[in-house]
Amino acid sequence: MRTYMEERTALFIDGANRYAAARGLNINIDYKRMLDYFSKRGRLIRAFYYTALIEDQDYSPIRPLVDWLDYNGFTMVTKPAREFTDAMGRRKIKGNMDIELAVDAMEMADHLEHIVLFSGDGDFRRLVEALQRRGVRVTVVSTMKSQPPMVSDDLRRQADFFMDLLDLAPSIMRDEDEREAAQMRRAQRESLRFEGAQDDVEEQYGA
Repeated sequence: MRTYMEERTALFIDGANRYAAARGLNINIDYKRMLDYFSKRGRLIRAFYYTALIEDQDYSPIRPLVDWLDYNGFTMVTKPAREFTDAMGRRKIKGNMDIELAVDAMEMADHLEHIVLFSGDGDFRRLVEALQRRGVRVTVVSTMKSQPPMVSDDLRRQADFFMDLLDLAPSIMRDEDEREAAQMRRAQRESLRFEGAQDDVEEQYGA
């Protein structure tokens, strides 16, 4: 990702989409490390986080995260999720935050040179195009490396730069997860070296 130290930057995080991408890669985000990472690569003006909340639950699993982010440098944008029953009688939750994110991004565009959008939702392609027409560079962060991929091909093509969340993960994931990931990478390298050595032996002795 190309960055400039004097470039005014803002993060726009689609909470639901970011969660699905991270879950698909089995990584946990350290949001303090995320802020530190982007603060060192430009003038970070705002970090917006968008999520819907189920208000009538006695305990919401996302509430501790929302409260922590709110007190630690993020601008939280929330709204109540809507609960409904579909035609099959199944309980469904709806809490789309696309409009809120798009409106905020357009309002902030005149004060920014670079927007980092954490989402793979193809509905944001037109937003990215509109921001680019106003002179804003847009980096999209999502992943192609989950099954299935979490980023729309149209959105990835429209972005000025696409960064895979898996490539960014070592800089923004929790320390204990990074240690585990490093151990896994070392084990994979050792396994490849062992397999290569085995191949050499088999070739030498005709095994």
